[in-house]
Amino acid sequence: MKNYIMVGCDLHEKNLNLRAAKNLEEPERLSFKNTPHGRNSMIKKLKDRAGKVKIVFAYEAGPHGFGLYDYLTEQGLECHVLAPTKIPRSVRQKRAKNDDSDAMNILRVLRAHLLAGNDLPEVWVPDKETRDDREIVRARLDIGDKIVAQKNEIHALLKRTDIKKPKAVGGNWTRRHRAWLNGLIGPGGKLGWGAGKRLESLLRQLRFLEEEAAGLDKLVKALSETARYAEPARALMEEKGVGLLVAMVFLSEMGDLSRFGNRRQVASYVGLAPSSSESGESGERKGHITHQGSHRVRKVLCQAVWARVRYDGKEKKVYERIVARNPKHKKIAVVAAMRRLDITLWRIGREAQKRAGFREKQTRKAKGRRPARCA
Repeated sequence: MKNYIMVGCDLHEKNLNLRAAKNLEEPERLSFKNTPHGRNSMIKKLKDRAGKVKIVFAYEAGPHGFGLYDYLTEQGLECHVLAPTKIPRSVRQKRAKNDDSDAMNILRVLRAHLLAGNDLPEVWVPDKETRDDREIVRARLDIGDKIVAQKNEIHALLKRTDIKKPKAVGGNWTRRHRAWLNGLIGPGGKLGWGAGKRLESLLRQLRFLEEEAAGLDKLVKALSETARYAEPARALMEEKGVGLLVAMVFLSEMGDLSRFGNRRQVASYVGLAPSSSESGESGERKGHITHQGSHRVRKVLCQAVWARVRYDGKEKKVYERIVARNPKHKKIAVVAAMRRLDITLWRIGREAQKRAGFREKQTRKAKGRRPARCA
């Protein structure tokens, strides 16, 4: 049996709470400040104790990102970032939760993996470049959500003040519609002083958000033209309904597409695989999709699917055929179309990445194992 110093860490903004043990020995409780000095002290303490024995470290994914992972791997330690939703916890553990018990539970999972060969519920850790690329793409998605929320606030204000849009104005958020909204403000407008000022503020915020969105669109386009993304993004955008933002969200969130072995892994990773409830003599029972993995990828796939259903005759026929079988559950047809598009983009993107020589430096690809979840 190999020898290990195994460390389970409960990571917080200010503290690192550890449970460390060699093989099956009694775990030791350690605590360090989550500062550069504290991390250095932790590494020194662990290396002094380990000697020539391998140190394996694990902690849960969370809001602190992968900074600790980067630091530990640079120091020569093996580090795993675990998915919190995949770590088994008893009812008692859920009701008696504290930092020490969390660190101990992580240590148990790590022990079971190293000493007994159990699967480790770790997330996929993208390389630093992919993480950095995600920030711009995610910022553009977030701005889009804020624009929608801002428009909903304006509609809500009009409802509260019983202002209805005239038919002559036409569609929402056209130039004519915006001119009508501006006409509601001021002495000649229908809104009172307070509601008018509120609408004026909301419209001002909306203009700011739209300007930010336009600026981020330029940055996303510039990112898509780099050597890393140019060929894959171009290939994905040849599919109907797939625009620049959809392509860049898919590529930046999924990373190295060659790490997926088959279409089931791709669908499972994005959370489009059905859940199952099978036991004993009961037949196969499939439920709703798992909704695990990147919600951003699911969101843009859904948007792309509606465009495909509208403009792609073949996709529309498939959608209508599934809807005919489930007229009260049209979401089934949408999810099926999302899964097909997800797999199609994976196949196209994987080949395009190969042609572009794309390869992530830190990707761990294990044959026969399902890729780790996205953090």
